Amino acid sequence: MNLPNTMHADATATRPTTTVAGARERARKFLEALGEPAVTPDSADTVILVVSELVTNALRHGGGTYTLRLTAHPDLIEVAVDDPSPQTPRPRAPDPTGATGGYGWHMVTRLARTTSVTHRPTGGKTVTALLPR
Repeated sequence: MNLPNTMHADATATRPTTTVAGARERARKFLEALGEPAVTPDSADTVILVVSELVTNALRHGGGTYTLRLTAHPDLIEVAVDDPSPQTPRPRAPDPTGATGGYGWHMVTRLARTTSVTHRPTGGKTVTALLPR
């Protein structure tokens, strides 16, 4: 359901070698196309960072494919990423050497007003983050 004053866009990718960069570019174009209220540069950077993290997690832990959905609400940007894995994201101890990560989910949950994970009846899940516009 689209509410008044919302803008919605979908981007689907199946090639893991270029999909994170493609997702960031899709998010940039989506944010640039928004009308009033415009997204502040800091908010745009946050949205792009969260898109990058959620898509990276979907590729790394979710089977290599994802669907990215972006929705602009009057005061929020909704980032939703579907992937085929039923595994719920979980915080891990960050690896200070950078070898195994562990920072992304912590960062997403701190930047977002709220996050949620919805398991789909057909399999897989949707990870959603609501970010200030």
